[in-house]
Amino acid sequence: MTQRLASVVLSTLAVMATAQAQPRINGCSVFPANNVWNAPVDQLPVDANSAQYVATIGASRSAHPDFGSGLWDGGPMGIPYIAVPGTQKKVNVTFDYDSESDHGGYPVPPNAPIEGGSSSSGDRHVLVIDQDHCILYELYSAYPQSDGSWHAGSGAIFDLKSNAMRPAGWTSADAAGLPIFPGLMRYDEVAAGEILHAIRFTASQTRNTYVWPGRHEASSASGQNYPPMGQRFRLKAAFDISSYPAPVQVILRALKKYGMILADNGSSWYLSGAPDDRWDNDALHTLGQLQGSDFEAVDESSLMVQPDSAQVRGAAAAPVVNSVENAGSYQTGAVSPGEILSIFGSGFNADATVSFDGHAAPILYAGASQINLVAPYEIDGKTSTNMSVNVDGVTSAPQALAVAAAAPGIFIILNQNYSINSAANPAAQNSVLVLYATGEGQTNPAGVDGKIATDVLPKPLLPVSVSVGGKNAIMQYAGAAPRFIAGAMQINAQLPPGVAPGAAVPLILHIGAFSTTVNVAIR
Repeated sequence: MTQRLASVVLSTLAVMATAQAQPRINGCSVFPANNVWNAPVDQLPVDANSAQYVATIGASRSAHPDFGSGLWDGGPMGIPYIAVPGTQKKVNVTFDYDSESDHGGYPVPPNAPIEGGSSSSGDRHVLVIDQDHCILYELYSAYPQSDGSWHAGSGAIFDLKSNAMRPAGWTSADAAGLPIFPGLMRYDEVAAGEILHAIRFTASQTRNTYVWPGRHEASSASGQNYPPMGQRFRLKAAFDISSYPAPVQVILRALKKYGMILADNGSSWYLSGAPDDRWDNDALHTLGQLQGSDFEAVDESSLMVQPDSAQVRGAAAAPVVNSVENAGSYQTGAVSPGEILSIFGSGFNADATVSFDGHAAPILYAGASQINLVAPYEIDGKTSTNMSVNVDGVTSAPQALAVAAAAPGIFIILNQNYSINSAANPAAQNSVLVLYATGEGQTNPAGVDGKIATDVLPKPLLPVSVSVGGKNAIMQYAGAAPRFIAGAMQINAQLPPGVAPGAAVPLILHIGAFSTTVNVAIR
């Protein structure tokens, strides 16, 4: 067996394997993949007023990480947030800017972190994420009251599953009328090696207007040299990042690809992030080597679908399915209930869903061009099924697939010592081979979509046999692969006596009337 199949076993069968194609927090996507915050801007044209904007903000002024580890003036460095369950009690909040604030209660726990600390006199942002419903709640100038309620300057509620924006002209908890959390750099995403969104930043002088995706202005200055709220900037492509610490290079790559959005009045080129004691402040401070002249304003108007939506143009095309293959054999053909499949195509992302005649399939992996999944057991007994892929509410053309009682495919074959069988590592005569496969069809007990095989190991309804070199192997076990998802099968088969040695001896796995053939090495 090849190393490719070994990697398939590790990545496809492991149910925890999940692609990260867009920013996420506590199981929630931070807005759809086609949201402006998640849109790359490295290929967009430079804004016609870029030089003036940079000069106004400060061409020679240094960038600064407005976040880090430890305390500053008694409070955490950065804008903190807290995730709460959907059962968190909502409290009443009164607002200074009541007409432009969202009402209905905010699930702010008593211990909610406040920007700058509880004694701060600054912006005092409070950010709360309902992780069960994927709703973001944000407050500006938030103060807890003795009766358990809160008072704030303003408040905004964002559905992280939606591209909806604030009403035109409305503020939020930020001057630009934008959400704050999507623009924060978080330690976990930097540690993972990639920031997948634009970064929030501030400037000392802005214009008395806003541009998409901004919704609100906070200035009386009218000169064209002043940048409007919502203006996108990026780090110039030619900027050399090779000398920076590895974590900072992650930030710099994001500044080139996704850029940063002007969200509030404040110190120039201050980049926003969440406080975390794991940040290396010395590394972060190397961002101070960047100057305003290293940035350029971006014209992102071509991304806008319509002014009142954060959806970007071109990202809502329907996903395209090129092929549906057995994930073990990479063969096309009829599919069976519980079969682990690989879909190849385009327009997928980590939030892609797949259905068979309306029944959701368990997803093992979803990336830009490949989805690994398990065909639902609900197709058992059918002769055909319609499969479709949905990405961010857009569905692919339905794929008509034939259904068979079984469709075996082998991921990998291990020797008795659990090493990978190969020409360089052949199996000994009379030893046991361990096969990991899929496509056995319905089982007893009946297969349950997404269930992990633990105490009860279902067996296929159809008979299973293995032949090696034309001789019948001695079957020791054929059933669910322990601790793997339903649809993953394990077969232990002892080599038949007198099988001829060789580097490519045919092995045939039979499940009922269906079979698949691979080669094994025997010494």
